[in-house]
Amino acid sequence: MRLSLNTATIKRATLAEAARLCADNGIDGIGPWRDVVEAAGGAAAARKLLDGYGLTVTSLCRGGFVTSGSAESLADNRRAVDEAAELGTGELVLVVGGLAEGSKDLPLARANVARALEALVPYARERGVRLAIEPLHPMFCADRAVVSTLGQALDLAEPFAPDEVGVVVDTYHVWWDPQLFAQIARAAGRISAYQVCDWVVPLPADMLLGRGHVGAGHIEFAPITAAVAAAGYTGHVEVEIFNQEIWDTDPARTVRTVVDRHEAHIAPR
Repeated sequence: MRLSLNTATIKRATLAEAARLCADNGIDGIGPWRDVVEAAGGAAAARKLLDGYGLTVTSLCRGGFVTSGSAESLADNRRAVDEAAELGTGELVLVVGGLAEGSKDLPLARANVARALEALVPYARERGVRLAIEPLHPMFCADRAVVSTLGQALDLAEPFAPDEVGVVVDTYHVWWDPQLFAQIARAAGRISAYQVCDWVVPLPADMLLGRGHVGAGHIEFAPITAAVAAAGYTGHVEVEIFNQEIWDTDPARTVRTVVDRHEAHIAPR
């Protein structure tokens, strides 16, 4: 499986620096975040830059945060679809959002996700972009994602064609799920992205930053990777790490570690 670098892993690097580090280390995929694209001058300028390095844009992070049901959130997601299309990627990652401010109505929040998909799919389909629902670990249910399992993501995707709505398999968020392997098999044809990083403890005060390099924690990657491949996924493996210590490390050193861990734990030679 080929390697892709999600730009969140080297947060302090510009898109140009990330692209150069990918090229220098034999990485042929990149998954940018929208703020990095904007800082590079927008999607058109970013695509020109990435094309210059021969990089495949494996996904765009992120759309989503639609649980309020607001028109503003739908408009922002349409802009994200446009950016994904202009970047040349067919996958827009959706982090659906947590409970709306002041709300404790979890069923309503999840219903608003389904309504948002109904509204956005026709727009995305016309532009050749698949909406990729990413389930997040349940500890993020209140503030980031009311979709916590791969099964829930697939239930939301099911009314749509596989090329319209897909799912993200992110090891950090799904490794704990007793139904993981059955749901990966069920996801055949719908896996938009396979993202990896490790679960390390103790968790920091900011739980979002509790990710580690592959092989540094408690996740057994080989069976998950094998299941994703058996489900027909042939895309890149995208390394996405949120960790303050890693962000504070020289990005060149981090990228070398990413490559080493990929070869040791994901795609041994």
